[in-house]
Amino acid sequence: MKKIFLTALVATALTASAQTQFVTSGRVEYEKKINQHKMVEDAAENNVWMQTMLKAYPKTLTDVYELRFNQDKSAYKLAKENSDNKYIMWGTKPTETDVTLQDMQTGNTSTQREVFENTYVIKDSLRNLEWRITDETRTIAGFECRKAVTRICDSVYVVAFYTDQIPVSSGPETFGGLPGLILGLAVPRLYTTWFATKLELSEPTATQLNPVQKGKKLNWAQLYAELRKGMKDWGKEAEKRLWIISL
Repeated sequence: MKKIFLTALVATALTASAQTQFVTSGRVEYEKKINQHKMVEDAAENNVWMQTMLKAYPKTLTDVYELRFNQDKSAYKLAKENSDNKYIMWGTKPTETDVTLQDMQTGNTSTQREVFENTYVIKDSLRNLEWRITDETRTIAGFECRKAVTRICDSVYVVAFYTDQIPVSSGPETFGGLPGLILGLAVPRLYTTWFATKLELSEPTATQLNPVQKGKKLNWAQLYAELRKGMKDWGKEAEKRLWIISL
């Protein structure tokens, strides 16, 4: 009887040990979805041309992105563009050269981004977001994730789901700053979501985490100032474009 009890105890301990194993490097694929009809709904209300476009263009845009990461760094970029996509609004079409690098060790980030046919390399510190972690959980790509919420651009609500089974403080686009990797993200005001569909256990190469970036170098504040000057007559539309760029 004592032997049976001891065997069961050892088995339980091994199971518990396996359940607490952490992933510290790999490649995550995210499915990014945009409801582009909702994004232009207001503009289309009294615009016959725009209403015609809504009938001809797909409601939902779907593309695949990848995040390669280790404990210190991450690189996020387009993995596969959907050839069936047709884009109504500027800023929603993915660009193969756009890439966001996060260095969790130094606290710095570098983002190459194409904006209005200009290419920028935005070098700055990692986003300092005030996350509020909740008790809500959901399973994404086989990982239990906890919900956290924050705001960007003062008023744009962001929902994230992160897993502490991957203790890497990064995520899609320029988001991070949580106790684990973000596997799910939603920006309701931009009708856009990112959800991980699979994880590959692999060690990224130095080249994958440090690709060459080319473009006009500035920080986020300088970019916003430059873009606001160019969009000064755009009204409310200018703010929406800045929200898209801010992701």
